[in-house]
Amino acid sequence: MKTAMIDSESSLLTAGVDEVGRGALFGPVVAAAVILPEEVLDDLVSSGVTDSKKLTEKRRCQLATKIGTVASDCQIGMASVWEIDRLNILQASLLAMKRSVLKLKLRPDLVLVDGNQEIRDLLIPQRTIVKGDSKCLAIAAASIVAKVWRDALIVRLAKKYPVYDLTNNKGYGTKKHKQGIVDYGVSPQHRLSFSLGSRD
Repeated sequence: MKTAMIDSESSLLTAGVDEVGRGALFGPVVAAAVILPEEVLDDLVSSGVTDSKKLTEKRRCQLATKIGTVASDCQIGMASVWEIDRLNILQASLLAMKRSVLKLKLRPDLVLVDGNQEIRDLLIPQRTIVKGDSKCLAIAAASIVAKVWRDALIVRLAKKYPVYDLTNNKGYGTKKHKQGIVDYGVSPQHRLSFSLGSRD
């Protein structure tokens, strides 16, 4: 894991931002924005902060707690299923990112965005980083925080919608999830703009 050069070689206040849930069939897309003080970077690297997809669920939860403790600022933003269907998933993902950044109590000088798309109408300088969750510590931290927050939300929603096996699939299109849709139809939290019967 490398911290972005801008984090370690300048005095700019930077925020990393990432989203999760983009490929799910159910539930909102969730983003996190994280500002890390320079003095905690080495400790987070040694603790194993990296792309959330490379971590076990248990380790993600442990690291999310640690990140929340040591971060200068850490905020969640999301876009609803209705917004995903209305805007498309890319624009909804960028909207969730924008909301997470705008909720920060500290205004960053630079926002480091995972991927190759800038956040629209964000009046803060940005830098996109493809595969940023594997290259930039602040983005990796954001990916972990967003993933843990969204998973917890889906588990809560699973109690309301028990027929889709959401506790296990977290809203993604597993065989059991798709069979639940076939047997019981869609819920108000399903994304109607997605091809619910054919996505993997």
